[in-house]
Order: sequence, then C-alpha cells, then structure tokens
Amino acid sequence: MSNPQRLNLELSIVLPSVADERDGCVQRLTKALEEQPGVDKAHIKTDGDHPQLCIHFDPDQVPLRKVRELAFATGAQLTERYGHLVARQEPTHARAARRLTEQLRAIPGVLEADASASGVARIEYDRQVLPDNQLLGRLKALDLRVDDATKPASPATDATAHQHADEAGAEAHKHEHEHNHGQGHTSKQGHQDHDHSHGGIFGANSELIFSLLSGGFLLVGWLLWRAQVISNPVALGFFFAAYIFGGYYTFREAVENLRARRFEIDTLMLVAAFGAACLGEWEEGALLLFLFSLGHSLERYAMGRAKRAIEALAKLAPERALVRRDGQVVEVDVGALNLGDVVLVKPNERLPADGIVVLGTSSVNQAPVTGESVPVDKQPVSDPQAALASFDRLPPEHRVFAGTINGSGALEMMVAKRASESTMARVVRLVTEAQAQRSPTQNFTDKFEKIFVPSILILVALLMGAGLVIDEPFSATFYRAMAVLVAASPCALAISVPSAVLSGVARAARSGVLVKGGAPLENLGTLTAIAFDKTGTLTEGKPRLTDVVPARGASEAELLSVALAVEHHSDHPLATAIVAGARVKLGGNHPALEVSDVQSVTGRGVQAKLGNDAVHIGKAVLFKEIPGTQLPPEVVVENDRLVSQGRTTMLVRHGYRYLGILGVIDTPRPSAPAVMQSLKALGIERLIMISGDNQRVADAVAQSVGLTEAQGDLMPDDKVEAIKKLRGDTGKVAMVGDGVNDAPAMANATVGIAMGAAGSDVALETADVALMADDLAQLPLAVGLSRATSRVIKQNLWVSLGVVAMLIPATILGLNIGVAVLFHEGSTLLVVINALRLLAFKQRGVEPTTTA
Repeated sequence: MSNPQRLNLELSIVLPSVADERDGCVQRLTKALEEQPGVDKAHIKTDGDHPQLCIHFDPDQVPLRKVRELAFATGAQLTERYGHLVARQEPTHARAARRLTEQLRAIPGVLEADASASGVARIEYDRQVLPDNQLLGRLKALDLRVDDATKPASPATDATAHQHADEAGAEAHKHEHEHNHGQGHTSKQGHQDHDHSHGGIFGANSELIFSLLSGGFLLVGWLLWRAQVISNPVALGFFFAAYIFGGYYTFREAVENLRARRFEIDTLMLVAAFGAACLGEWEEGALLLFLFSLGHSLERYAMGRAKRAIEALAKLAPERALVRRDGQVVEVDVGALNLGDVVLVKPNERLPADGIVVLGTSSVNQAPVTGESVPVDKQPVSDPQAALASFDRLPPEHRVFAGTINGSGALEMMVAKRASESTMARVVRLVTEAQAQRSPTQNFTDKFEKIFVPSILILVALLMGAGLVIDEPFSATFYRAMAVLVAASPCALAISVPSAVLSGVARAARSGVLVKGGAPLENLGTLTAIAFDKTGTLTEGKPRLTDVVPARGASEAELLSVALAVEHHSDHPLATAIVAGARVKLGGNHPALEVSDVQSVTGRGVQAKLGNDAVHIGKAVLFKEIPGTQLPPEVVVENDRLVSQGRTTMLVRHGYRYLGILGVIDTPRPSAPAVMQSLKALGIERLIMISGDNQRVADAVAQSVGLTEAQGDLMPDDKVEAIKKLRGDTGKVAMVGDGVNDAPAMANATVGIAMGAAGSDVALETADVALMADDLAQLPLAVGLSRATSRVIKQNLWVSLGVVAMLIPATILGLNIGVAVLFHEGSTLLVVINALRLLAFKQRGVEPTTTA
C-alpha cells in the first residue's frame, strides 16, 4: 500500500460563503468525507490566509481526481440543503424573545434558532424539510422581516454571486469548481430601514404613549378623588381608563403566551390587576398595570437604543461613489462597485469601499472601523494587481476601509471587496448575529425562571387556602395572594442580563472591538490569565536582519545569496526581513540563484533544492531532526551568543555544508509595557507568552514588555497543548494572536482574541473577540468593558433577586400591592438604567499608538 496523501482545498470554495470552521455544515462536510472509502481523515486547517479543508486519503483506493470530485460534490450537496439566515423584528423584551425562540425551533425543518430582545433571530434550517418559500412565509407570520436583497437565492443566482466574489483570489481552483456553486449559505441581514412597532396608532412609540396615558388617567383620577372633586363612579371611570391603556399590550402578550401554552409574567400581572379590581382596589390595580407597561416600554427602548448604536455603523458608508470607467468619471451606487474599479475620493469624504490606494496621499480617520484615535497616513501601492491578491497582508499605509473619513488630500482607490463583504458590512453582520447568542448567565436565568414561576404559582395557590388555617375573610386572603403574585414576578431578572450584554457589545463595536455575543463578553470579564503570541502581537511583526555570521569556509556573500534565493519565495515576516536585509547588504553584486521545490518545515524553517543539493534554513533544532552532518561547535557557540542577545537565529546549510547564521530581531510594540500594566491593574494575574522562538528569546521579549512568564520552542501543536494546560490551571484563559496562524490555539482558549482584524476575513470569522486595529492598546478596553459588563450583570442579578427575596415575605406579612408594585417595577427600571450605563463606558489607561 502506498503512503497516504493529503489534499488541501479552500473551504470558501467547497462551501461557498462559509469561512468559519465552527459552522455546523463544516462538521457535516468532514464527517461525510470521512465516511467515503479511501478517505482516512478530513479536517480544517487555519494556518494560511484562508481556512482550508485538508483531506488525508489512500491513493491506492481513491485517486486524487476522485477526492476532489467527492469534496466539491459533498460541499455542493450541503450548501444546497442547509441554509442560514438572520431575520429581524422590532426590539422587544427577554420573555418575548424566549417565546419567539421556542416558536422558531418548533417549526419542522429548523435545526437551530435563537432570538434576542434586540429583535434579531438567527436560524439554521434544512431545505429538504423546509423549503425557502415556506420558511419565509412562516417568518412573515411571526412578524420577522428578511430584506429582499438577502432572501435565500436560487442556485443560479447564488452561483453568479459566488463567481463574482472569487474573481480576485481563486486562481488555482477555478477550473475545479465551475459546476459546483450550489446554493450557498444565506447569511441574512434583515431590513434596517423600517422602525415599526408591534402595532398601535402611534407607531413606534405606541406602548410608551399608552403607558403614559395610563399613568395620566391614574394620577388625575386619584388626585381629584382624594380632593373630593369627583364622585366615586367618576373616579372609577378614570381608573378603568388607566386599566385599558396600561393593560392593552400586556393583555395582547398574555394571549399570545396562553396560545403557546405558556404561563408568563404578563399573565400573572393581569391576574393580579383583575384580582385588585374584584376587591375594589382599582387604583392599586391601575398602578400595577401602569408601572408594568412603563417597564416594558423602557425595556424595549433600552434594546432599541443598543440596537441603533450597532446599526449606526452600517450607515457610515456612503450610498454613491465616483468611479473612473471608460475614460470618464461616473457616479454609481456603492452596491454596483466591482472588484478592480478605481474610485475617486474627495477630501473630507467617507470612503465607499474597502480597497487599496493607487493615486494620491492623505490621512484617513479610521476610528469608525478600527477605533484608532489618530488618522493613518495613506500612500499608493507600486503594484495594484499584486496588492489586490494580498489585501489582507498589505501594510496599513496602503489599505483603506469603507466608512472611514478621508483627510485633506484627494485619493484614488481600487476596490478590493464588494460592498456586502467590506470590513464594515462584516462587522455589522457579525455583531447582529452576536445579539442572538445567549450568555452563560442568561441561560442560567432562563432555567431559573422555568423553575421559579411554577413554584410561585404553587405558593399563591397555597396562600389562597390560608382561610382554612387562620380566621380571616376570603377578601384578605385573596388580596395577600395577589400581592405575593406581583412581588414574586421576576421581571427585572428577565431583562437584567440581555440588556447588559447588548449594551456591552454595542459599546465595544463603537470603539473598534468586535465581541461575538454574551459568552465571550462574560468570559473575558471573569478570567485572570491571558496568553500572547509573540510575532506581530507583542512585537511589531516587522523584524530586521541584524547579524550575518559566515561559517568556516563560507563567505558572507554566499550565505546571503543562498538565503535570498530561498526566502524570497516565502511571505513569512522573518523571510521578508532576510530578503530585505540581504538585498541591502549585497547591493547589485550578487549572483541570481535559482532554487526549486521550496517547502515549509512546520515550526522549524524551510527547505529547497539548489542545483543537486538541498538547502535547509531554520532553527538549530531543525538540524538535529534531519539527516546530515551535525552542527559544528563554532556554529553552536555563535548561535548561542546571538540567542543570548535576544536574536531569532536561522542557520543555513547547503548540502552537508554549513554556510552560517542569520540573526533577526523583532522589536516589541511601544505600547506593550503600558498595556501589560493596564491589564494587571484590571486584575489579570498571569500574562504568558507562547512562542515558537527559543526560550531565551522568549524570556528576553517577555521581560522587556512586562509579562509574568514565557514559554518558548513551541510548535503549533505545542501551543494548543499549552493553552489546554493553562485552562486546566486557571479555569479560563484568553489567547491573543493574529487570528490566522494562531487559530488552533485561539480555538482552544476560552476566548480567542484576534488583533488587526480589519480587512482580514479569517480573523473576523475565527475570533471570539476581534481588535480591528493592529494595536494592543485596544485590549485593555476590551477587558475593562468586559469587567464592567460582568459587574453590571452581577449588580442586576443581586437587585432583581434581592427585591424578590425581600418582597415575598413582606407581602405574606401584609405589605400592600401598591408598595409591592413600586419596589417591583422600580427594580426593573433600575436594572435597565444600570445596563445602559455601559454605552457610556470609558477606559482610562494606555493610549492607542499612531499608525503611519
């Protein structure tokens, strides 16, 4: 039997529109492939620019061509069968969101669904059971909106869209998937242009206006009645009007709950208000309905305000753009921009798309996308077409993003991404989806409510029978039971967590920090350990060649020429440094050597063929693992000397002859020491660097930036094990990296944090938290905001549970309904206001560095 072989295919081609390895369809794809004869293993690799599907197969059982066909055919079947969308309705409250979630999950064919109080619902469905048109009909019946432009597309339409999207980057695979563009995942971003309420003659403010009318009738009626200006029947009319306006929306939701066979808080409030009326306590019942409806409308307001803070991001990009076409400048819709179009941007205008600068210089305010406080200087690229193919890796001075603001200079930019796939559009979509993801505490409160509400109903039923034990009239017994019913309703508990989470996510997005839901927001706020990658994270990622030490019998020119010939085939930061340094030192007087069969040796270095002999360039440990001559003692001594000085070293061997050592240094980020101090002040006890560099280099960098510990000589798999060990030691750990090479370690951390995510699709998709700017200074903001959110959540839980715990015995002992209502609804308003404070959160400490 021959040796197993591997095939790597870009995931975005096999599964169109899917770049996240955590997607359910990715798991279905790998499982389906592993069930095929001859396929040993299928998994996702994220150590390149894009997630790749890696297939291990036996060529004796299945040829390479057949494996390709299997992958694309399986991917096409899955993308045709399973769909994803995001739909919207107006902001509501936590209980209505939970009811909507259950209604969606009850639809046959829906595999998973989550709805949030902000009005966003995420749905995954099986098209074989639930066709697109049927799903859209069911969503419409539930008052959920899906924009026409984002409805599930037909296979032909989706194929066309996918073909356009791949024009700039799918060179090698184009011939393999022309017939496999089945119906892709449909990530829906509902309609954002409407602001309807859930009914009412006053539009979006109907519930608030009804609540205020209820309070007005109650106040006027009570004052006139107490002053004996009006008779009891007239006062009763005022109170009855207060009942109508205060109970209208509560009654509607109670009916919906009862139809769904749910006995929720709305129903409890109506029963209590009805009981008060039966006992002649109309003013207390009216007060209950007024404050309950006011609390509901303010919940909706809080959700709407946080939602609008997020949606404001989507409106930053202009709707029209000036494009140079056929020798003329024409104005077109931003949605009509094509890849490669040259767009003119006037001074002080917003940029319409993600792209590269091809003409002009200016400073661009990138704060709307990255949160950077200082404008970034921009200048043209030398090769626009090559820059388009490597947009993610371009230096910041060449890249621009939709929604950012041009300075005083005119620019011409080449479009690198369509409007729907710009960094801004992806951030809005991901934050929108994050709103529907529940946090651990919210899951707990939901479970608690399911036990607590029935328990209170049993307690009320028992209290109704108190007259059998003690001597009192039934009216007093009934009144006490209704008072307990009001006191025990967990309104504040239901809104305490989602309001805080949504406000925290919205505040983070405004500062260029993308947090994907409540779970990472809560976890980041409670952990005490953070691990960092070194290159490009703690350091600037722009190393330079500082030392060239030829071995005995070799010259500096030969050492540099061989290294230059091999390393110019790589885009690794260390290779870039060697190439740049070698060209400077050699000038124009060096032979142009041709190498072949260049291959990366994971975590060790690179190898190639020069003439008939192999060339190896890498760490000292590489030469202990490959056959050939051992390291000469003088080379070992020189290597140790450079390493002790904090250099990253690479040894060069041609055939069995050592040519020498190259020393490279990557300077720490200027902001790193201040960032570490801020993190320690926030309560992060362990700051760990995990690096592939040798231990002495790792220790030197860790000491210079103020880390508590460093772990060096780690292969990618070792980094994953290090993260798992840290999780075992500390319970929770965050991993900070670039979201691409560090993706496996980040995936195993409690919270994966990607730096410099602006423009990087992979970083945006794989990270739990994405720092849009390539600046560590955003990390204390993310941690500080998460800490503040965790505090607010705890405060809200203590307030909501504490008030309930106080009011239940108090009402049993005789506290009247009016006072119970004031405390009960007051706690609801308090937790909402407390959550909204997060929208104004300010992190003091390290300032963002200037990107030039």
